[in-house]
Amino acid sequence: MSYSGLVMDIDGTLYNSAKRITEATRQAIFHAREAGKIIAIASGRPVPGIDDVCRRLELDEKGGYIMGWNGGRIFNAQTGEVISETCLPDGIVPEIATLAAEYDAPVEAQTSDAIVSEQPDDPFIQLEARLNHMTVDKIGSLADYTRHPIYKCIITGSDEKLVHLEQVASRHFAGRLSVFRSEPYFLEILPFGIDKAHAIDLLAEHLGLTHQDFIACGDGFNDLSMIRHAGLGVAMANAQPVVRQNADYVTASCDEDGLVPVIEKFLLA
Repeated sequence: MSYSGLVMDIDGTLYNSAKRITEATRQAIFHAREAGKIIAIASGRPVPGIDDVCRRLELDEKGGYIMGWNGGRIFNAQTGEVISETCLPDGIVPEIATLAAEYDAPVEAQTSDAIVSEQPDDPFIQLEARLNHMTVDKIGSLADYTRHPIYKCIITGSDEKLVHLEQVASRHFAGRLSVFRSEPYFLEILPFGIDKAHAIDLLAEHLGLTHQDFIACGDGFNDLSMIRHAGLGVAMANAQPVVRQNADYVTASCDEDGLVPVIEKFLLA
């Protein structure tokens, strides 16, 4: 099958373990775009945390699409046109904060330009801030926080705690919010229905295509939806086991330029 575009996760997929895009991967993506293929980034990162990728891949100059917050905001990186934007509903953040407090779990909320939390020194919250070049604003009570829009909340903690809390939160917010782990230590809570598969559908509709026209590449739990949904779902060799099990194709790791053979074999062949 001929594919029209490539949708890529960032961490563990486009980025190697040193958080860098190698020149080989960069040039392969450039060749795909020059051949008329659509290039899109789908990440759980907030939009500020995707700016460096946008510059390195010249999406703002030569074209491409960004799906930030797992698809909570989708836009054309070159023109700035917003294709879709979905935020957490009013009044839900206090409920999320209360649930997290019951399990003594730190929680953060993400606005368009900052992270807010009652526990700004939590190491996982600090990690999220560093990765995305955002500040962490300490607040007295997240349950009383009223600034909007808020794109998502993240509850942090050990793998063991979050495995249980994911089940609890999924039941509690069933039909109201989307709940899943992006990393073993990040439990993400987003508007209902927002995930990377839905993001591909929205972008495809905007472009007059279908989800079958796209290759989706990823490695993490939050990549599962798009890997199952895309025309070709690709897992990196370093992907979580469940991601590899659900992929149509497993490529080399992010440290071995795993995107390059995917582009050459499936997108440009």
